[in-house]
Amino acid sequence: MTKELIINAAPQGVEIALLEDKKLVELHTEKIDASFTVGDLYLGKVKKLIPGLNAAFVEVGFEKDAFLHYTDLSPYVRSILKFTQQSISMKAGEPYDFAKFKVEPEIIKTGKITEVLNGKPNILVQILKEPIAAKGPRLSCELSLPGRFVVVTPFNDIVAVSRKIHSSEERKRLQKIVEAVKPKNLGVIVRTAAEGKTTAELHDDLIALESTWKAIQQNLRGAVAPAKILSEQGKTTSMLRDLLNEDFNRIVVNDRNIFADTKTYIQRIAPDKADIVTYYNNGVHIFDNFGITKQVKASFGKTVNLPSGAYLIIEHTEALHVIDVNSGYKSVSNNQEQNALETNLEAAQEIARQLRLRDLGGIIVVDFIDMKLPENKKKLADAMDQFMRADRAKHAVLPITKFGLMQITRQRMKPETNINTSEVCPSCQGSGKISSTMILEDDIEKNLNYLIMQRHKGLTIEVNPILHTFLTSGFPSRRLKWCWKYKQIIKVKPNSNCHFTEFRFFDDSNEEIKL
Repeated sequence: MTKELIINAAPQGVEIALLEDKKLVELHTEKIDASFTVGDLYLGKVKKLIPGLNAAFVEVGFEKDAFLHYTDLSPYVRSILKFTQQSISMKAGEPYDFAKFKVEPEIIKTGKITEVLNGKPNILVQILKEPIAAKGPRLSCELSLPGRFVVVTPFNDIVAVSRKIHSSEERKRLQKIVEAVKPKNLGVIVRTAAEGKTTAELHDDLIALESTWKAIQQNLRGAVAPAKILSEQGKTTSMLRDLLNEDFNRIVVNDRNIFADTKTYIQRIAPDKADIVTYYNNGVHIFDNFGITKQVKASFGKTVNLPSGAYLIIEHTEALHVIDVNSGYKSVSNNQEQNALETNLEAAQEIARQLRLRDLGGIIVVDFIDMKLPENKKKLADAMDQFMRADRAKHAVLPITKFGLMQITRQRMKPETNINTSEVCPSCQGSGKISSTMILEDDIEKNLNYLIMQRHKGLTIEVNPILHTFLTSGFPSRRLKWCWKYKQIIKVKPNSNCHFTEFRFFDDSNEEIKL
């Protein structure tokens, strides 16, 4: 599989398209004025405790207070509160050795938020979900700093290795390396990308994250809540950090500054891949050149067509998303069960792509074409699970129910991507109605009469081909009637560029007459 990242810099922000084998699978927009991003760290002020919800509302600078639930508190939240207060009160230039920090006892999972955040203190929090609709951001106190190979979690000394690394020997090797080089009071989660990496590569990643943690300590000094303490990397670099592997073969950018930043970042994290970054300056819009605009138009909207002729209907409600699979016109065989299976497998692959592309989250219910055989239902469930593996968002796929429905849950961290692919009809201006042909004929004749009174000669009327047929068919045609009435030759020419109700007048010198 080949992966390409196409980056379009525009005045309103940056659009990032991820292509897998030339097919659009992710589309991200990073707006210039976006103030809240998942992963950002803020110094927040607890404004209100809600014992009934076992949650708190925290002011972080958004128009609506952010939501912090007890289950999103870190077990080391008492340590975070202590660290926050110590860092704020420290004087400029005063050294701070985090390795000497005394970690407080963990909180219990079944505790009350009023016992932990009593007194409404200032606290260091991380954005878990961006503001969605009228809701403020959702927060977490389980602080994490992601790198390319490891994730650092302050206030604990635990080393964990990704379960996706299946080799037990490799897992032990990585654990020993990290335990030997990690700083005190910083826990480490070893990512899947670390498989096969050397001690030096892992150590460099850890050093970079340790310096980020020191920058957080520095930014907290003298800070007044609410305040942003650390911004997550730009969308481009965060995607490269999470996705860059041997499959990546091209990154194309149409902005000099982003090109330079991306090139520098690649040279730092993967010097052998620095030459995959190229600058685009071709005159044609970058998304048009790589076929992304066309794919966006075809992939967003209520109906999504599949190559077999089958199609998906995607509906959104307040509580969930509903996807209906409808059969196509092409038959794989005369066996109805086999046709249903083939169509469902094709639909499953497209649904997995649509979830990533639109960034749909929450509960998704899919109504597949009915199948009778249990083994076919299992094949479909296994296939969907396989197609969803490329999705970086946390998700769960449940088996097909007796009613032929599949339930999927997918992590939602930001508003879904919603692009309007329809255009306003130039004839009806979106009303869905146009003038009657009889009234249109009268409009043309009114303008014709006016121009002849202005002593125009040799008039030609350009109209849509359908309207041309209406005006020139039959005997006597409407055109002939006008010729007899005004005692001069009047021509009617078809022009496919004219809208259905549009007409233009030209004089004998072939210049358009503005009405």
